[in-house]
Amino acid sequence: MLKRIGLVLIMVVLIGAMLVAGCESEAGKGAGLGSLAGAGIGAIVGHQSGRTAEGALIGGAVGGGAGYMVGAEKDRKKTETQTQTAIQEANTFYVNITNSNGSVTPVRIAKQGNFYVGPRGEQYSKLPAEEELKPFYGF
Repeated sequence: MLKRIGLVLIMVVLIGAMLVAGCESEAGKGAGLGSLAGAGIGAIVGHQSGRTAEGALIGGAVGGGAGYMVGAEKDRKKTETQTQTAIQEANTFYVNITNSNGSVTPVRIAKQGNFYVGPRGEQYSKLPAEEELKPFYGF
């Protein structure tokens, strides 16, 4: 009986460790860590009723499911942030202004809907040229 319990616990730990080590996603890592934690807690609780192995298996399954859900939410938020960043970068332009001393001043222009918006909030119907921006941002 004790040998069987040890074998079950070793299997759960190895499976959990493989999930954590082999996963790049937070969902996979969460499932692995949740399985490990759940199996440990389940084994302790199950031991009280003489069913350590069953407790470990049930705890591992419940912990893995809960860990997966938490990790999947982290993955979703990360993807959402990366998407927003990519959209912002795709809608950002720089117009270089050549100053009287030969230096260059980059002016950030953001596309918002049908307009291009300058650093001071001014709006342009098209991407402004250097000549349009030089009086405001050059020297």
